[in-house]
Amino acid sequence: MSGPPLAVLVGTLAALLSIGSFAPQILKTWRERDASAVSLRMYVVTVAGFGCWLTYGFMIRAWPVIVSNLACLLMAGTMLALKLRFRRA
Repeated sequence: MSGPPLAVLVGTLAALLSIGSFAPQILKTWRERDASAVSLRMYVVTVAGFGCWLTYGFMIRAWPVIVSNLACLLMAGTMLALKLRFRRA
């Protein structure tokens, strides 16, 4: 990654926090086998947004955008899959 050292640090921290923000919800949902409090619409929009960011990253050939948004897409996609799997009748 290129750029001023502080910008690289802030960008890396932002990516790690964004990726990690999904972990607590995924773990809680998996442990409790309950996703009733999770918004399906929110995760559909979130997954679509990360998909768009990933596409944009490929279009501009920016690997930091690609890698961070791919990781976020996988985490949000996992949460969406858990929401669908543990949906209450």
